[in-house]
Amino acid sequence: MKILISNDDGYQAPGILALYDALKDVAEVEVIAPEHNNSAKSNALTLNAPLYVHRSSNGFRYVNGTPADCMHIALTGLLGYRPDLVVSGINNGANMGDDTIYSGTVGAAMEGYLFGVPAIAFSQVERNWAHLDAAARKARELVLQMAQQNLIGSSAWLLNVNIPSLPYEQLGHVKLCRLGRRHVAEPVITQQSPRGETMYWIGAAGPIKDDAEGTDFHATTQGHISITPLKVDLTDHDHLGYWAQTAAKLSAA
Repeated sequence: MKILISNDDGYQAPGILALYDALKDVAEVEVIAPEHNNSAKSNALTLNAPLYVHRSSNGFRYVNGTPADCMHIALTGLLGYRPDLVVSGINNGANMGDDTIYSGTVGAAMEGYLFGVPAIAFSQVERNWAHLDAAARKARELVLQMAQQNLIGSSAWLLNVNIPSLPYEQLGHVKLCRLGRRHVAEPVITQQSPRGETMYWIGAAGPIKDDAEGTDFHATTQGHISITPLKVDLTDHDHLGYWAQTAAKLSAA
């Protein structure tokens, strides 16, 4: 089994080091990750500047680009082979609900999925890496279970996994979940620069709006591990009929 690992926190982040250590003895593992923190970069690709790849002392390769950049160049020539699985993480903080849209961790996994490779994005619910060893151990178990079910190396799928920041013995069951929802983000933060210009900082994520039973928010609050299968098709299939009437009117006009 060949596994390609990336993240959005950077190649030196504790999460990716722990994930590599957990998987290196169960597969042939390569790491290609961003040089610096690229949180909230989603699926962004760098098109207006060259990308450079360097190798660190521990063998990891790092790129002066986004998580999606790392996966894109890896899968279009840098690796020289097709991995059986793409794994992204372990992220420093949750990627649940609306956050998955912005997540660079999910973006890296999604880029693998777009190239037809099964992919998993792993995140810890809380920040600051508490009980990271437990999350890495659980990630290893999930990858091995997927392999035992012959799901790795087959058709592409994309999973978003969030692991509570708890000791291994306190982690609950794996729960299949839908994405929850957040309220609108907090207001933008403004400051004055030393030169008198107004600076803008993106506000904090909005509070949880939908954490009903069955959501990723609900499962992780109960100490369980949430697994959410994702897809890329953004088409609003439920309302195609409604918009067909509008399209017909526009066409007639």
